[in-house]
Parts: sequence; C-alpha cells; structure tokens
Amino acid sequence: MATEALTASLVLRRGVGGQVGAERIALLSALRRHGSISAAAKAVGLSYKGAWDVVQALNNLFERPLVLTQAGGARGGATQLTAEGEAVIVAFQSAETELNQLFEAIERRLADPAAGPIRSLLWSLNMKTSARNALRGVVETVTDGAVNAEVTLRVGDAARIVAVITRPSVEALGLAPGREAIALIKSSFVILAPETPGLRTSARNHLAGVVTAVEPGAVNSEVTLALDQGKTLTATITRGSAEALDFAVGDRAVALIKASHIILAVE
Repeated sequence: MATEALTASLVLRRGVGGQVGAERIALLSALRRHGSISAAAKAVGLSYKGAWDVVQALNNLFERPLVLTQAGGARGGATQLTAEGEAVIVAFQSAETELNQLFEAIERRLADPAAGPIRSLLWSLNMKTSARNALRGVVETVTDGAVNAEVTLRVGDAARIVAVITRPSVEALGLAPGREAIALIKSSFVILAPETPGLRTSARNHLAGVVTAVEPGAVNSEVTLALDQGKTLTATITRGSAEALDFAVGDRAVALIKASHIILAVE
C-alpha cells in the first residue's frame, strides 16, 4: 500500500526555543543570501507580506530575534540574520541529515496495511492555527480559582501576558512556573489606543510598543506593534478606527487584550 511522503517539523530548543520547518529555513537561508525581505521572498516564492509575516512569527517564537530588519519602503529594507538565526539554520540542517535514514525506515513501516493507527497519529501531529499572533514565553505564575485560573506568561524582559483559562485546561496542559507555552491571540481581539500616561481600562493586558507597519484595507486595517525582544503583535481594526487613531510608523501605542481572549498552547 503506497503512503504519502513523510515530512518532519523539527523542534529546536535553546532555553525558550521555537519551532521551524523546511519552508521557514528556506526563507532564512534566502535572507542570508540576499540581505532583503523582498529579494528573499521572491527567491522562495512568497509575497513580501507573506515573508514579513514569517519573519515576525520566527522572532516571536524564539527568545531572541533570528532576523534584524531595517525599514526600507515598498522594496524592503536591509535584513541581517543574528547569530541565533545562523545557529537555527545549522541545527535544522544537521538534524534533517540525521533523520533522513530514520524517516525512510518509518515510511517502510507505514507501507504495512497494519500501520493504520500509527499513520493516523503521525498525520495528526502537525498543528496549524488561524490565530494571527503566536507569542512564545515562559509561565511565571498560576493563580488558582474556584472555576478558572489566571496564568501569567513572560514573553519578553518587560512583556507579560495574562490569560484566564479553566482549571482543567491548566491541568491538561501541565501549566506551572517555568513551563514553556505559546499565547495565541486573534488579531481582531487586539484593541489599540495611543500610549497615554495613566490610561485605565478593564482589559487585563496592556502591551506597549512602537507601530512598525500600517496596512489600510477597504473595511479593516492591520497595525503591527514591535514589543519587547524583537516580538511583534498585530491588530485588525476597522478602517474608520484606523483613520481616527491616525497611527503612523514610529508612533507609540498600547495593545489592550482581555485575559479571556488569550488561548494557551504547549508542545
């Protein structure tokens, strides 16, 4: 019985690690060769925005940024891989070489008709999410309640995200201080406001940052904030709100997110 080719999603860790696959490694390699997001995107068959989204996602998932960028307009600015970015490429390629023989053996096993349950399990391991923002961090505190628990996730030196989830979810995910986790946040759940001293709201999370991109749309606009340690957060707001706030690149802003709108995930 023929089977589909088996591919791997390698998890490479150093402290607070991150997860990358072959497509993201290809983009990192292209960024190293070309030195610009626009040229690298063209080399790997991505749009400029698609490549920029990957760069932001990678910088968010690792403790320190893999790519340093400098704005340069529509054609894209200069980019440079950090030492961490170089190390991720080397680690992935080394692991890929070592795993090739193992995967060939696994594929031979999957060809056996009796391997149905194993095949089903392997295909289920590749998780994708529609959440625009995925920020990796480390659990600092878990405050228990009668029904729900409050979990504080450190995603940068000064950036904290608080999530309110059910107690069974805390137990199922094994959340405890020191545990790595990923905060998933839909961009439509992010409310933006100018950074104003003494701003008081009912939103549990106040994440301050600098506007790095504003993309107007027919109905909604997308605004990206640079947070701590190379991480970014993207908000989708109505075009009317975007025009009223009149954010420009370089402006200071604060992202407001309800604790109940944060979804936590672990690997």
